[in-house]
Amino acid sequence: MNSLFDAMPAAWADALPPTRSAALARIARVQPGAYARTRNRLDGAVTGLSPYLTHGLVTLHEVLAGIQAREPLAVQHKLVFELGWRAYFRHVWAHQGERILRSLHEGPRPEAAYATELPADVREARTGVPVIDEAVRTLYATGTLHNHARMWLASYVVHLRHVHWRAGADWLVAHLLDGDLASNHLSWQWVAGTGSHKPYLFNAENVARHAPRAWHSEGTVVDRSYDELDRAAHGPHPLAGPGPARAAATPEPALLGAPPADLGLTAPDATTAERLRGREVWLVHPWALRAPPADLPGETLCIGLYLHEHHAAWPWPEARWRWVDAAMAAVTAERWQTSAVDATTALAGAARVHSVDDPHLTRWLKRLARLDPAPTLFPPVERPCSSFSQWWTRATRGLQRAEELL
Repeated sequence: MNSLFDAMPAAWADALPPTRSAALARIARVQPGAYARTRNRLDGAVTGLSPYLTHGLVTLHEVLAGIQAREPLAVQHKLVFELGWRAYFRHVWAHQGERILRSLHEGPRPEAAYATELPADVREARTGVPVIDEAVRTLYATGTLHNHARMWLASYVVHLRHVHWRAGADWLVAHLLDGDLASNHLSWQWVAGTGSHKPYLFNAENVARHAPRAWHSEGTVVDRSYDELDRAAHGPHPLAGPGPARAAATPEPALLGAPPADLGLTAPDATTAERLRGREVWLVHPWALRAPPADLPGETLCIGLYLHEHHAAWPWPEARWRWVDAAMAAVTAERWQTSAVDATTALAGAARVHSVDDPHLTRWLKRLARLDPAPTLFPPVERPCSSFSQWWTRATRGLQRAEELL
């Protein structure tokens, strides 16, 4: 392993190597039947592809094509359905823009009735509720969390502790290796009932059915009937309070608004614009960690780009910086940490600058480069859809086999 890997937590680098080859190997190992049967269990046959999709090492099209080549699927297969959720969240982001960061409509309680800070006992995995504390410890240790665990965590925070979904969503997206604003924040809204018709609730019985023994939470605040939990979600007072004051705390990893200094990143200087004059440039950013398309000239210069403006607002833990940068270093000749203004100045003399669009960075990228559309799998749905089922019906109308999406 090189130093970028060596400095990364073993749980991140070993389980999810930051390489395209590792992503393709995971696609080759996907078992659609086992996924459909066991995907709701924390030890189920999930794909583990989300970080690679978030950061653009592979696309939804490549995932489905790789699986479809081995095992033809119906378009209604659970695996295709799950790929659709990622596309649907991007659909909502495209139509709602920054509104995905605000409640799409009122939830079970008035907005002002929720606390605006995530409690310390949740952040430190000391609530005394095993399912919640295990989820937080797993998140910090691995940068990943099963979707069921994410829903349990969000439901506990919003409906039992009466904390606003945005406080929880901002915290979670920061620590996830696959953190994506659309998927994360709209999932929290779905759980909170501000992006769906009713709040998502869970109880100890649900945890026992889908999680390992260490997560079971009999005799705790979540060991209630759904009627009780629903009353708590709509009621004036939280059902749960802070965990034991003296419980052992799990430290929250520090969040960095800039990459670690030892990554060897540079910034464009007074000589950069002249050096790039007349050159073809391909910009690689954290949501498109891929080599340039084959139709660009062979002498195209590949430059990695981290923009101050985005990361100051949405910081990452050190481990995510190192994971992303290891993948970026593999496909670039140099990597910049800079502002959008300085990047614009440095690239002004280039013959052409190309990149891939992504809504995390569109506001800045469109000033810097000619943008290829983000890769898609499903047919475009032009009319805004307020629910996944509505979008799915339109996106798959007339389709029977998954190969028709390809």
